Amino acid sequence: MYAPPPLLVIAHGSRDPRHAATVTALCARVRELRPGLRIEAGYLDFTAPAVPQVLERLAAEGAEEVVALPLLLTRAFHAKSDIPAVLRAATARLPLLTVHRAEVLGPSPLLTAALERRLEEAGLRPGDRRSTGVVLASAGSSDPEAIAVIAETAREWRRTAGWCAVRPAFASASLPRTADAVRALRAAGVGRVAVAPYVIAPGFLPDRIAAGAREAGADLLAPVLGPAPELARLLLRRYDRAVRTRRGAPALTA
Repeated sequence: MYAPPPLLVIAHGSRDPRHAATVTALCARVRELRPGLRIEAGYLDFTAPAVPQVLERLAAEGAEEVVALPLLLTRAFHAKSDIPAVLRAATARLPLLTVHRAEVLGPSPLLTAALERRLEEAGLRPGDRRSTGVVLASAGSSDPEAIAVIAETAREWRRTAGWCAVRPAFASASLPRTADAVRALRAAGVGRVAVAPYVIAPGFLPDRIAAGAREAGADLLAPVLGPAPELARLLLRRYDRAVRTRRGAPALTA
């Protein structure tokens, strides 16, 4: 009987215990959607188990293939450099284990659907969309490709969801900051401003986003994406695409 390759979810890690708790909850939701799939979480820094430890354990238990999925919303430094380097070093020590790398999570309509879910949980009503400006607040990056993807996500979300305006903001590395984006929407005459954190788990940078929203007087602040059902479905889409591609079949669209 065919056994699907295990899914290794690679998270950045954080000194903030809420980060690992959120990753654990997200993996649990994915398991609920696909009970027959083995799912493990590994971390790049701060949190155990580290990615190499998980791969070593899987290899010792007889796994021949693993799908490694970066828990990242854009292709920035960690996706382009850190994770490939960690996987190369680990697999060099594990010659019998093949690791297939899945794509990062964004962009995807499932992510904006998760953002909308969180905004509704924060109190936004469906009828408020046309009078609401949204700040799409991400962690930030110095990678121009990642910044461009966030900007395009904001433009497409406004076009498809009917918001009054959507402006990107960043907690680090790039501008504008969340507070500045809120103030810019106010200055443009937007009556209601909501901040939607485009981050997966709580931590230092999400806390900075929340502080900026409060400082500038945003009307609504959504929770982080966390274990949203849309995010769990997206992880499985990325996993399935990696499995199909590794078999030589056409990749599924996101």
